[in-house]
Amino acid sequence: MNKGLICYCFGYTTEDIKQDFLANGRSLIMARIIDDKKNEKCHCESTNPKGR
Repeated sequence: MNKGLICYCFGYTTEDIKQDFLANGRSLIMARIIDDKKNEKCHCESTNPKGR
């Protein structure tokens, strides 16, 4: 398991969050994840070992 992996569905890592913060002054990744979950693009049940 990749210790830096934050989101199994979309493959976001801690490094992605750092780079997003540097580029935008804050990380926009959580907002993207929330939006994608609302649009049923999330597959945590099947991609995350914890099923969430």
